[in-house]
Amino acid sequence: MRTDAGGSTVPWTSDRRLSPGVRPVTVDANGITLSGLLSEPPHGSPRAVVVALHGGGMNAGYFDGQAHPDLSLLSLGARLGYTVLALDRPGYGASAVHLPRGQRLMAQATAVRAAVAAFTARHAPGAGTLVLAHSFGAKVALAAAARWDTSDLLGVDVSGCGGRLAVNPGLVGREDGLGRRKLNWGPLHLYPPDTFLMSQTVVAPMPALEAATVAGWTRLSAAILPRVRVPVRLTFAEHETWWSHDDDDLAELTARLTSTPRVVIDRQSDAGHNISLGWTARAHHLKALAFVEECLTSGPRHV
Repeated sequence: MRTDAGGSTVPWTSDRRLSPGVRPVTVDANGITLSGLLSEPPHGSPRAVVVALHGGGMNAGYFDGQAHPDLSLLSLGARLGYTVLALDRPGYGASAVHLPRGQRLMAQATAVRAAVAAFTARHAPGAGTLVLAHSFGAKVALAAAARWDTSDLLGVDVSGCGGRLAVNPGLVGREDGLGRRKLNWGPLHLYPPDTFLMSQTVVAPMPALEAATVAGWTRLSAAILPRVRVPVRLTFAEHETWWSHDDDDLAELTARLTSTPRVVIDRQSDAGHNISLGWTARAHHLKALAFVEECLTSGPRHV
């Protein structure tokens, strides 16, 4: 048994090992039950809510890495005064039973907006919400931001997602082969020794409908990105190989963010695609939370 975001007991269970102060929750997203992990500041009201969205083939545990105490975004965020809600996106966690094929991108974005609205209606919202996301979750975050109809969205912080794939889209969703493992992880020395043992409960099959939308991101982003009206931070790992990210690629990507008041580009050294599970996860998370602080103090949040 476990506790939902409102405090009631629900039957969904998880065998994840969790960091101190992190607990499993569920949130209603317009009739879809999304599971996830929650951490809250031990004292006082939160400065803001950080909603974290994992990538394809992972789950919310990605943001609570167990191979080393420094990896967990959930623990770090709570210590620095933030509520952190890491959601299992539709087709993962508790919703996988009812959505075995998952959902396409725009449907996921709708579900995430509904989940955030339900959560912040029952929890202290602080000064607003920032969506922090990785890989496919980054696409969902940007799509959600493009249709966010309230003034409480502070910004979007994404990693592991560009404008143009650098590999054959047919590799997406496959779990076999050394080549695909290198795409996801990069050099193994970038990760603590127990990473692959501890990540067994973090890895999850990528639902079919989700995988089917990957190849269309370049086309979809042309419609989505111009509608994002909050600050955006984009991080690319040094050993990112899924996405093209040279200067021309980034110029093309950021040129689509025509309504965004501020775009920050960061490159994380000594990191592979799964940036939040490596040795530099803490550095990456600290910079992401610093971006939240900047969004809190930057004046008008929408243009």
